[in-house]
Amino acid sequence: MTLSSGQTQESLRGGQAWSRRMAPRQRLRITDDAGTACVSALFFNAADPLERYNMADTLKAQYTAFLTAGRVLYSDMGRVLCSITDDTCGWHDTISGCGDATASGRRFGEGSYQTLRNDFQRNARDNFLIELGKHGLGKRDVVANVNFFVRVAVGDSGDLRWVAGNSRPGAAVELRIEMETLVVLTNTPHPMDPRTTYGPPAVTLSLYDGPPPAADDRCRLSRPENGRGFALTEAYVAERGGAL
Repeated sequence: MTLSSGQTQESLRGGQAWSRRMAPRQRLRITDDAGTACVSALFFNAADPLERYNMADTLKAQYTAFLTAGRVLYSDMGRVLCSITDDTCGWHDTISGCGDATASGRRFGEGSYQTLRNDFQRNARDNFLIELGKHGLGKRDVVANVNFFVRVAVGDSGDLRWVAGNSRPGAAVELRIEMETLVVLTNTPHPMDPRTTYGPPAVTLSLYDGPPPAADDRCRLSRPENGRGFALTEAYVAERGGAL
């Protein structure tokens, strides 16, 4: 669907995966239409995918354990892959990983293609591998991921606890791409979600262009480290002949 503003919009159905090479200035807005979604994501430098999202650097550089508006996603080279410019959910999980076929089978029961055909129960890890394979990547490239619209609490002893009701219908997160980035998404159940019936809801993806970050950009100024990250990113993009 193409909107009058030049924006494109598509539905990411429950169980579906998606990947796209995105350029600087592009925006990706993900909307949780039902309020119960989990959209797991991986991010890579599209020109050199050995550089990819680094969960540890992203969290320690910004003194945080979760993502929301004003925060950025760092690569393992200290550059900013994308920034969160808007967020009406408020908390996106960075620490609890993604589910696989074994966990899905234990939770939902038999759900193979042989028994359910096109309604078979897809899981995040297998979806990631399918999408990564389209770009010449594989198992070793499934690293720590982001789970949009999910909140997981950490207890004093290090135990993890699912927090229900984190999102709401119509909640959305907007990503601004800062360098050429391969974005990989899967709309599949979170491994800690207690629901035992398979049925991830559809989410809406909106893509459009926008201006580059300004000097007073919230994401740039939220931490001193982010200013350095943006400087490294802008120098890299300029070196490759790109424009911001």
